[in-house]
Amino acid sequence: MATANARQRARESPVKVTAVLSAIGYVLVLGTFAGVIPIYPDISIETVNLLSDAIAVVNSVATVSLVLGWYWIRKGQIKKHRAAMLTAFGLIIVFLVLYLTKVGGAGGEKHILVDGFPYYAYLIMLAIHIVLSVVSVPVVLFALVLGLTHTPTELKGTAHAKIGRIAASAWIVSLVLGVVTYVMLNHIYHWEIPA
Repeated sequence: MATANARQRARESPVKVTAVLSAIGYVLVLGTFAGVIPIYPDISIETVNLLSDAIAVVNSVATVSLVLGWYWIRKGQIKKHRAAMLTAFGLIIVFLVLYLTKVGGAGGEKHILVDGFPYYAYLIMLAIHIVLSVVSVPVVLFALVLGLTHTPTELKGTAHAKIGRIAASAWIVSLVLGVVTYVMLNHIYHWEIPA
């Protein structure tokens, strides 16, 4: 009964639910970066590298899930679309756990060691990745809340399709740039941990 009531409230106020969930996500990330959420174990640079590798794999699979979800909805395959989008969202939750553990574990922050064009290209891609990651949160959550609280027929009367296109586009670009910058930092160029 409580689940039905929560679903109904989310259905009636998707913007409020999106705002609350977005705020929780932002507080977790910002609190972790600020060091005010002391729940993470201390980790070594080897663990940072392992988490970075795992994050790249998770984000790559999430990207594939998003692209498939987009493809399937264009083909009218609603069940496959829903499964792909829920898979992508679940993977982003896994990403968040891995990422916050990496950042909060004080394992060190790596800086890329390259000059010239590759350095500036890396910084631009990283900046776009970060900005899109931040702005994608409420858009993705809003599309998700609508998708989970409405039937496919009801969704036609909502902004789900429009918001979903924006969310998926921003999310895919962010994920791809995150993986590209990971490859540049960890596999193409060298890195250091500043003293």
